[in-house]
This record gives sequence, C-alpha cells and structure tokens, in this order.
Amino acid sequence: MSIEWPAHGLKLQSRIEGGTAKIGVIGMGYVGLPLAVAFCEAQCPVLAFDLDDAKINALKAGESYIKHIEGARIAPQVEAKRLDATSDLSRLGEADVLLICVPTPLTRHLEPDLRYVEATTAAIAKTLRKGQLVILESTTYPGTTREVMQPILEAGGLVAGKDFFLAYSPEREDPGNPTYSTTQIPKVVGADDKVSADLALALYKHVVPQTIAVSSAATAEAVKITENVFRAVNIALVNELKLIFTAMDIDVWEVIDAAKTKPFGFMPFYPGPGLGGHCIPIDPFYLTWKAREFNQHTKFIELAGQINADMPQHVIRVMSDTLDARFGRGLRGARILVLGVAYKKNVDDIRESPSLRLMEMIEARGATADFHDPHVAQINGTREHPTLNYRHGVAWDVAALARYDAVLIATDHDSVDYAALVEAAPLVIDTRNACGKGGIVSSKVVRA
Repeated sequence: MSIEWPAHGLKLQSRIEGGTAKIGVIGMGYVGLPLAVAFCEAQCPVLAFDLDDAKINALKAGESYIKHIEGARIAPQVEAKRLDATSDLSRLGEADVLLICVPTPLTRHLEPDLRYVEATTAAIAKTLRKGQLVILESTTYPGTTREVMQPILEAGGLVAGKDFFLAYSPEREDPGNPTYSTTQIPKVVGADDKVSADLALALYKHVVPQTIAVSSAATAEAVKITENVFRAVNIALVNELKLIFTAMDIDVWEVIDAAKTKPFGFMPFYPGPGLGGHCIPIDPFYLTWKAREFNQHTKFIELAGQINADMPQHVIRVMSDTLDARFGRGLRGARILVLGVAYKKNVDDIRESPSLRLMEMIEARGATADFHDPHVAQINGTREHPTLNYRHGVAWDVAALARYDAVLIATDHDSVDYAALVEAAPLVIDTRNACGKGGIVSSKVVRA
C-alpha cells in the first residue's frame, strides 16, 4: 500500500537528495565530529552543536581536538562555509536534520543514564518545526526513541511521522581504526513510520557505502546492543581462558593465533586488563536493565560483565605477587609506571579505560602510579575517576625506567620501543602481549 507523504516531508526529501539540507550534529565528540566532517566532505552544509566552548572555538578556527581527525580535514570546510559551530541551542531550529550524538553513560547502580539524551531532546522540542528530521545515534536500550524521545518532541502538539520525522541509526565508530572510518561502515536505520525511515536512509546515502533498513527504531537500537554484547561476551570468554591456560602454563595468545587460522567457525578476540571505550563496558547493562521490564534475566551477559570487571583485580594480583616473589616486597611504597591510559592502542580516547581503574587500585595499595602515553599528555574530564583528573603523564625516558619497581603495559601503542623498555625496566607486567608480538623474550616480562 502506498504511503501519502506530507508536503513538508516531500520538501525535506528534495533538500536531502539535493544535498542542500542543513544538518545539525549535536555533540562534537568521538562520534559527532567525524560524522559532521563526513557530511561536509560530501558537500552538505553542517551546523555543529556542543556546550563545550573550547570545542566550538577549535572548530571555528579549523582545528581538531581529536587525534585521529586531522585539522586539515576541518579547516577547508570552515573556509568554504560548509561547517559552522555553535553552543547556542536556540539555533537548533535552523537545521533541517538533527543528529544526536551525546553520551549515554551508566549511573552508579549500573542503570541507564539518559540525562543527556533527554536534555538534548527537550532543547530540540523548544524550536521543533514542521519538516525537521531528528535522528538519535547514541547507543541505548530498545525503546528509547519511541518511549523517551517521542513524547518529549510531541508535547508541543506536533506529531512524529506526520509533522516532524524521527528515526534511530546507531553509531558504529571505532576510533583510530585504519581500515574502517565513518564513511566506510554501513549504516543501520530504523523508524516507526515509512516516511521517517525513507528520509533517514536518503540522508545517510550521502556518506556511507550501504544503508540497511530495519523495521522499527527499537530494532535498530537492538542491533547496536547486540553488536556490543557479542564483543563483551567473547572478550569475557578469552579473559577466562587466559586464567585457565595460564594455570596450565599455556600461552593463550599463541592458542588464539593458531585457532584463527581456521577459515570458518572461529573469530579471534584477545584478553586484556579490562574493558574500555564508551560502548562495550556500558551497553550490555542497558539491555540488562530493560530486560527486567519484561521479566527476562540476562544471566549470560551479566556473567560476562562480571568476568571483564574482575580483570583489573587479576592484573594487580599478578603484579603484587610477582614483586613479592622476585624482590621480596609488595605494592606498598612501590613506584609503578602505567604504560598507556587510552582504552585501546594508537588513539587518545580514555573513556572507560581500564588503565584509570588500575591506577586507582595501585594507589589504594599504597604505591605511586605514574603514567606515560604517547597519545595522552594529561587525564582530563573523567567523571568516574576525579582523583586522576588533570594528572600529567611523564615523558618517555629510558634511563628513568630503572627507577620504577615495575612497568605495567596497559595499552599496547605501536610507537613504544618495547625492546628498550624491557632492557631498562626491572619488571614488566604485560597485559596486552605487546612484548610477545614484538618477538621480545625476557624473564623480566610477566603476562597478566
């Protein structure tokens, strides 16, 4: 059955397909900034929103504040007047399309914290007009777009799917991934009416190689949760295997590398000191919380979360036991250098990084925890780790490594000289197999 499009929907469709629709991107972080730049590079006008004036001033100056997004990509867009930036939310009505890319953290009780989504939606509602398309990209539980956002947007009398349009398309950013950037990753789109879905699909075709339509916004929300639960569960599995195989004196990394030679039925995941990044440590708990509404219990997911959350304790235990066995001392009074505070290698992203938890745990045991990270000079803006905020890293100094009791490799950045590290440090606790991957064999190296 054919759908009759409202006139303002047809007008918006024409603007989107013609590349003249103004696209507002709300939240200029690790998701919003690359998305805004991608649309600009597709010749679409973009209005970037963020409440952080430092980010807005940087964008207006054509500069980047995220390491893997080069300023050379931003400056030409500002010069061509395709990219404008503002912290003034009263300008939300200027945009034809609004993409919401704000944080969705957890509360202290591991429940969804949607305050940023709700506040952004309320700000949009103040200037909402007929013919606007609103798309949530932030990761969340199934039902958020329909149950949380839609009532706020409709409170002024406009109706979703008729007067304005509403959809969900999950972000799939992997900061620093050299193979897959924003414009190389297919986009899943879901909406609760066909007009909204078609408009969103037409929009993303400007910047991605493929769009995948699903039947509803909740389905699209479930897709993102599923992707991240899959990763969290499999990482928990290899973390548990690491403990088992270590007890058997078997190298888990060697096992995984051999297993991945099978061309089917196996996908490699690798153990580590804990989970980091915005998605994997957080998103499974969104589904756990929502499942309780339907009297469902996510036993498997919660077990995986427990295993991953326990990994920092395992690392601290290995480090303490090794210091005791080799040097007759524990952690109290020890000097520890944590190598890497980014949650993954070769990026400057510290969101949910296990390194921060490890530093807190080291210092709680009476030791000092310095850090060196070639991509992170200072720890900034961590709500969960206030005692570490504004702490500066130490410079890379091979001669100084001998003055530490142990170096803890928490992030395996490629630019680090691991051979020099092992040569100089009295003890290296390697949670990423960085030394093994570099072919470095030494009794000083203990994997954890």
